[in-house]
Amino acid sequence: MSDEGTFTLSELSKVARDERNGRLRFRVWTTVNAVALLVLAGWVLMPDSTGSDMKPIDGRAAAAAAMDVAAPPTKAEILAIEGVRFGLSAPQVPYSTTELDRIGTAAGTLPTLLQYFVKWSEELRPESIELSYAQNAVPVVSWEPWAGSEAGEDQPEYALARIASGAHDDYVREFATTIRDARYPVALRFAHEMNGAWYPWSERRSGNAPGDYVKAWRHVHDVFREVGATNVIWVWSPNILRPVPNVSIEALYPGDEYVDWAGFVGYAVHETTAAAVFAPTVAAIRKFTNKPLLITETGVLPSDRKAGWITDFFAWLPTQEGLVGFVWFEFSKDEGGTEDWRFSVDSRYAAAFKEGMAKLTPAAPPLGF
Repeated sequence: MSDEGTFTLSELSKVARDERNGRLRFRVWTTVNAVALLVLAGWVLMPDSTGSDMKPIDGRAAAAAAMDVAAPPTKAEILAIEGVRFGLSAPQVPYSTTELDRIGTAAGTLPTLLQYFVKWSEELRPESIELSYAQNAVPVVSWEPWAGSEAGEDQPEYALARIASGAHDDYVREFATTIRDARYPVALRFAHEMNGAWYPWSERRSGNAPGDYVKAWRHVHDVFREVGATNVIWVWSPNILRPVPNVSIEALYPGDEYVDWAGFVGYAVHETTAAAVFAPTVAAIRKFTNKPLLITETGVLPSDRKAGWITDFFAWLPTQEGLVGFVWFEFSKDEGGTEDWRFSVDSRYAAAFKEGMAKLTPAAPPLGF
């Protein structure tokens, strides 16, 4: 691990090889626990661009230490946690404790959901699940059936009909087995924003046809069930209706027996309130399911209105029945965001965010510390 608290690719690869060989399964915890104990013992030292006071981050050491001796929480226990979950997606999540500490300090609390992306040309690193729980957060894996944006918007290799027919079952089984063997619950966001036309798994891309998305989702879900990966929290996640008002999201819904959280992606562009961004989509979803809701990506464009929108967002959250949390997309344009969605790099935005978080009834972390 580097001096900045980031696990290098070589270190991660070595742990992964040990995992696959069945040796030294928890070697990574020696490092994680040592870092965590240092965090608990002293002050969290990090750059503070927000002007907020330094504060110790509690709970991480206890969470990491408990993992070797306590039984993992069950999926049912994770789903039953009350309150609003603060989720984070950021460039080095879940591998950099420094990045999490910096953003957590700006927010006034550490996230309890950590979202990261895995495309179908990649394996799932089991240590990403372990590191998430070591930081007392549930991993949210955005699982994307494509080879990446560089391969284009149409990728027939990953056509929904091919997925539904079993053409990728070997890969799906391996992925499911990795999650099953990790034991800890994993939220899996499969093929998000499917109602848009900007990803290959849209029914308007890659030779896909109406109805193919639901067939692909149900097939993947059934493979996981066959493997015994019952520790998956299934997250369905269309984009908000604004850019695609004429696409039926109900037609893309695989059914309550296949979904645990009904998510949605939405960013504030010109809107001044959270309701203007989310309310039409929430109303549409509530016409066909009462599953708990999760905002799986959100942020707001930089402007003089950004701090005000953040304040309104946190006032809006507790008014929404069945909303279990949100994931803030803390990326700049250079880091892969379409725009700079970050709150932590400007004192005005960070102050509004921190004040809003302080007024919420936050969800307890998954390990209870």
